[in-house]
Amino acid sequence: MSGQDTPSGPVADPAGARHVPVLLNEVLEGLAIRPGVRIIDGTLGGGGHTAAMLERSAPDGRILGLDADPAAIRRVAHRLAPAVEAGRLVLVQANFVEMARTAAAHGFDRVDAILLDLGLSSFQLATTERGFSFAESGPLDMRFDPQQTLTAAEIVNTWPEDELADVIYRYGEEHRSRRIARYLVRQRPFMTTDELANAVSRAVGGRRGKRTHPATKTFQALRIAVNHELTYLEETLPQCLALLKPGGRLAVISFHSLEDRIVKRWMQFEASDYLPDPAHPYGGRKRTPTLRLITKKPFTATLAEVADNPRSRSAKLRIAAHL
Repeated sequence: MSGQDTPSGPVADPAGARHVPVLLNEVLEGLAIRPGVRIIDGTLGGGGHTAAMLERSAPDGRILGLDADPAAIRRVAHRLAPAVEAGRLVLVQANFVEMARTAAAHGFDRVDAILLDLGLSSFQLATTERGFSFAESGPLDMRFDPQQTLTAAEIVNTWPEDELADVIYRYGEEHRSRRIARYLVRQRPFMTTDELANAVSRAVGGRRGKRTHPATKTFQALRIAVNHELTYLEETLPQCLALLKPGGRLAVISFHSLEDRIVKRWMQFEASDYLPDPAHPYGGRKRTPTLRLITKKPFTATLAEVADNPRSRSAKLRIAAHL
């Protein structure tokens, strides 16, 4: 691998974005990456975790890398070209909800490790025309896959007020969702991210000394809705279990409570040897667990990592092993 592929170092995009893989050492140790293993990286992003896993699994480990974003596929294909040419890295543009089908098509139907890093990549945030950030003015897009039809603009500008409020509340955990939706419906249409961010700020009365922008939760909610993130996560976790060999490990990095709650509850259920009966307080039955929890409590970033990469502050890593 070339010098730019050093897994422990940050990678700069030509546009100036700086990509730092989150909780890298914890991922490598937690997934027990070793020479010869077969791995699925369901969220390539900037390729930082992928590069590190290629190095740790050398000389003959293989990785299937997925990402719904074609820009991520192109970026990683360029960055890790030697591994692609050697057949150690197979890249496919696909959402991880398509993991089972894609894995079977490429000979990865039994693997040793699977990684899902659910955060946005630095490149997506830095690419203004993708509309993920309101730091600069860009179109209201927010699609991971540019080929899909639903955009943030469609939701904001055409959905009924009640549905818009429900999305902002459910996916943004925004308790002012009704006020925001009512104001947006009165003021729409909105064409750009800064127009929307400013409108949300006006709807709730401005920042008022708070560190985070008033539109942060609304933007999170729209992005989740556009990309069906929570639904796809719920559908993907059982696929991961089916793809893992006995002893194989799954690692999931989440960045907000909605994702982490889904992962935590699913792992706890699959690791349980008892299934309670909701109809009878003291009833239930024994079950055979399918997972062993490697992390009883999630790994979080150290102070040093947060200082180097502030976006790691909210990251939580949960790991489980297939029994």
